[in-house]
Amino acid sequence: MADLRNYQNRTAQTQSGAVVDEGLRSYMLKVYNLMALGLAITGLAAYGTFALAFDQSGLTAFGQAIYLSPLRYVVMFAPLVMVFFLSFRIHAMSVSAAQTSFWVYAALMGLSLSSIFLIYTGQSIVQTFFVTAASFGALSLYGYTTKRDLSAMGSFMVMGLFGLLIASLVNIFLASTALNFAISVVGVLVFAGLTAWDTQKIKESYYEADSADMAGRKAIMGALQLYLDFINLFLFLLRFLGNNRN
Repeated sequence: MADLRNYQNRTAQTQSGAVVDEGLRSYMLKVYNLMALGLAITGLAAYGTFALAFDQSGLTAFGQAIYLSPLRYVVMFAPLVMVFFLSFRIHAMSVSAAQTSFWVYAALMGLSLSSIFLIYTGQSIVQTFFVTAASFGALSLYGYTTKRDLSAMGSFMVMGLFGLLIASLVNIFLASTALNFAISVVGVLVFAGLTAWDTQKIKESYYEADSADMAGRKAIMGALQLYLDFINLFLFLLRFLGNNRN
C-alpha cells in the first residue's frame, strides 16, 4: 500500500514538472517571438527612414530635417523617453497597451538607428546583424541551460555598464581613438554577459500560477530586456565589423 502511495506521489510530481516545463517553454517562446518582432519592426523602420532620407543626390528634405535640423534631437532621445515610460508604467498598463508601446518603441528605435546606413555599407550592416544573431543565440542558450547562478556576473556587468556610460560621456570631449576602441571592446563583453544573465533572470521569473495579464506583462518586459541587449551588442560589433561608406 505504501509502495502504491509512493508511486502515485512520484507520478503526480512528474506530471506537475512536465506542466511547469511546458509552461516555461511557452513563456520563453513568447518572449523570443516578441523580441524578434520588435527587431523586425526596428529594421524595417530604419531602412524605410533611410530610403526616404537619402537618394542619389544626397539627403532629401526629409533627411535634412531628421539628421541636420533640431528635430534630430527629438529623433535621438525619443526612444530613451519611450523605454523609460514603458519600464515604469508597464505594471499599470493592459497587456495590449504594453505590447503596443513596445512596438512604438521599436519603431522609434529604428528611426533613430537609420543614420547607421549613412555611415556603414549595407552589406557590412547585414553581415554584422547575422554575427550578432549567432552570438546572441549562443549566449542566450547558455543563460537558459546553465545550472550556474549568474547573479554575481550580472552585477559585475551592470557595474561595467555604468563605467561604459561614464567613459562614453568623457570621450565626447576627449575624442580619443584609443579610449573609443576600449569602449567598443568593453561594450561587446558587457552586453554579451548581460544577454546570458538576462535570459536566466527571465527564465527564473516564470511562475506557473501567474495570471494571464501578469505573464503577458512579464513576457513583454523580458522581450524588452533581450531586445536592448541585442541592439547594443549589434552596435558595438558594428564598430569592429562595419565598413565605412567613404
